[in-house]
Amino acid sequence: MSKFLCWFVKITGALPQMILFRTKVHYRNKKAQGRKIDGPAIVVSNHTSIYDFVALMFVFWCNTLRCLVAEVIYQKNKFTKWLVSGLGSIKIERKAFDFKFVDEAVKILEQGGIVEIYPEARLPLKGEERPLPFKPSAAYIAMLSGAPIIPVYTNGSYFNLKKRAHVMIGEKIDTNSLIDTNLSEKENIEKITEHLRNVIMELGNELEQKIKA
Repeated sequence: MSKFLCWFVKITGALPQMILFRTKVHYRNKKAQGRKIDGPAIVVSNHTSIYDFVALMFVFWCNTLRCLVAEVIYQKNKFTKWLVSGLGSIKIERKAFDFKFVDEAVKILEQGGIVEIYPEARLPLKGEERPLPFKPSAAYIAMLSGAPIIPVYTNGSYFNLKKRAHVMIGEKIDTNSLIDTNLSEKENIEKITEHLRNVIMELGNELEQKIKA
């Protein structure tokens, strides 16, 4: 159902998102990574709003992204639960320390799918440094699956008629090339997680410069 519902949402929501988001997409290297994703990949982005998921759905128009979604979203109401389930989201039970989502994500990637992760794991509060420290899920899933990571930065300017939403797409990151055999698995995950956060921060800085130019 995920692909059918995803396309239904994209087709019916195309005009509203053009008006309410007016997303402009930027690239670090468009030839290396554009809006079409070929093969399995993990899209990793900073988190500014619950609408980040919607924005990236339209940015990567040709692909179906299977997003890791916290249990709290499923608990909002029946319609939200039906929608995120129908879109093929991967449920995370954070308080239960249930890691079934890792196996599900790896399986999707092994089948050539695309997984979407917001490693901050929650929305930043007012005054907090952005992006928040990253959780290790993206790095761990990348190491298990061997799938590349596509870093993305969004400025989160949605529903603003005066300012457009801007998204910056980075180049694919080969996780395997970052693994140090002299380090433990835990140390490698921490290293890759920090590297990923730094890359997304760099994309954010580049995006700010492009917006100002």
